[in-house]
Amino acid sequence: MGQSLSDEARPPSKEEVTADLAEKFARRCFEPFELYSFKDNFKSLADHEQNVRYLKEETIARFLELPDILAVSPIVFHMLTYIGAFPFLQDAPVILGFEQMIMVVVIMTERYTKVLAKGASGRRKLLFKTLAVYDRKLSEIGNNQPDASTSEPNSSGHASGFAVDEAGDDFDDGVADDDELVLAAFDSLDINDAFKTGDSHAATTRGAMIPADNFRKLVMLLLLTSPLDVQESLSSYADRVTGAELEDLRATAENILSAFINVEKSPGITYALFNSVLPLNFPFLFDGFNSLFEHFLFSKNLDLSKRKDDVSRAKAPTAVRPPFLQDKGQILNLNILSQLSFFINGNELFRRLRLLYSGSESGFSMGSFETKVFNWRSPTILLVSGTRLSDSQSGSGSGGTFNDSLPPKRFPNGSSPDRDRLVFGALVRQPWRHTHKECFGGEDMLLFQLAPTHDVFPTSSLNRDYVAFVKSPAVNPGINFGCPHPRTSQSRHGSLRRLGPVSLVIDSSFEFGVFTHDYTSRGGAFSTSISRKFNFQERFQVDEIEVWGCGGDEEARLQRERWEWEAREAEARRRINLGTGDIAADRALLEMAGLIGANRSGGSMA
Repeated sequence: MGQSLSDEARPPSKEEVTADLAEKFARRCFEPFELYSFKDNFKSLADHEQNVRYLKEETIARFLELPDILAVSPIVFHMLTYIGAFPFLQDAPVILGFEQMIMVVVIMTERYTKVLAKGASGRRKLLFKTLAVYDRKLSEIGNNQPDASTSEPNSSGHASGFAVDEAGDDFDDGVADDDELVLAAFDSLDINDAFKTGDSHAATTRGAMIPADNFRKLVMLLLLTSPLDVQESLSSYADRVTGAELEDLRATAENILSAFINVEKSPGITYALFNSVLPLNFPFLFDGFNSLFEHFLFSKNLDLSKRKDDVSRAKAPTAVRPPFLQDKGQILNLNILSQLSFFINGNELFRRLRLLYSGSESGFSMGSFETKVFNWRSPTILLVSGTRLSDSQSGSGSGGTFNDSLPPKRFPNGSSPDRDRLVFGALVRQPWRHTHKECFGGEDMLLFQLAPTHDVFPTSSLNRDYVAFVKSPAVNPGINFGCPHPRTSQSRHGSLRRLGPVSLVIDSSFEFGVFTHDYTSRGGAFSTSISRKFNFQERFQVDEIEVWGCGGDEEARLQRERWEWEAREAEARRRINLGTGDIAADRALLEMAGLIGANRSGGSMA
């Protein structure tokens, strides 16, 4: 009896806990055919040594079809050997055996949420740890950057850097370093509380950072995988990692990396920065891993087209899916589309966007914009690209005229002089309309910058000056985001544009624009940047404007019907105004329309 009681009191071993958790994950996170496929894939891929089956780096890279040109395979494999140790992260790196790969797949595909209560924040911390290095020298370099939060320009004439580059406590968010997912895993198995301290010696986030070059490579991979379907091959995107496409992919990744750090001053990304920037600027950054790692749950050896009696069914013809981007734009391409999907849900973007308006095709005018964009009843995405105005351009010609309509420039540029191509945008979920007295829009709007630095400015509760579409003869017509609605005053002071604290303005000729970020004001209709804690302003000459409609055939049909109705109404009014030559008939028609008669006068008919 004493031996029996001793056995009952013995805590489970790490191997037993891992096996129990893997079994629970497999049973509750995988469908039966998915588990069968996973076992089949592991069996066919695994190497065998001393009665241990495991997956090697080159095997995983070949199975997932990771492009060699990105040199991202070692980074991904390091992540997996860390995640495979779950929930005993102090044992990482581990050999990727069967149970370890179950941990990898359920965490990388977010299926763990079917078992564990903890969600995005726990996974975010875990992913940081899988990417971070613990180098004291690197940490000291990162923590000894000069104060960059000031709004004063440096000698090169642009803002001096990111406030997050400055020295400070780079500790966790005030909680114990035990991973939330780890504790949730122990809770799900009813492990004794004393066992929860098993990760107390795991590497913490203190003094850790993700090397900038590693993160750049990973972002390039995530830009590729963001539109990936569950059973779609990554090798089908081979054309995106060659030649000019590869250079554009790398440039887009650089813009994204600059949202975290100034690579010229910081060697890597700290956890404090990673944890603050990611939820707002990149809530869907790692979603591309979901489909990529679900490839382990579909075996090519499993032929669902066969019956039990091995009689093959007639295979249904494969439906041809439309491309991710049906129309071609000068601003929006597949890499920018993937960048948008990092903060706008991909279900609204991939295969769902239509080019409603392009300045280079339809003309740079508010009239053309109105004709093409108005009556689209679903969300729209406006993109504007431009080139920063130099001091000489700002003082002469049409550039000088535009500058004269603005208050004097008090802030420096937002980036270095060699990065002068700018891309801004806005997600507008309400239909566009004229704004005669007040702005339109809603709290679900977004203002953002895509180049040369990625940044997202959500709406705030300070005011509702979201969008204004103002045409002549109003003062300072144009398209405004985040600015007070233009006054009707014609005084000298009233003729200047009123720029909001965080705002984007495009003049009515669609020739010039200005983006303002007044950090010291703490925002207006839109919030200030989470990473660039300084004032800056970008004045630019517009190169292109595009508006993309989010929606499919039904949204396009509704817009077309609205256009046709307006055309019929306009034609009816035209005929009434022109007349038929028969004065009596015209007068009777106008009376029936209620335009004359009953003490009304339609003017002389003679």
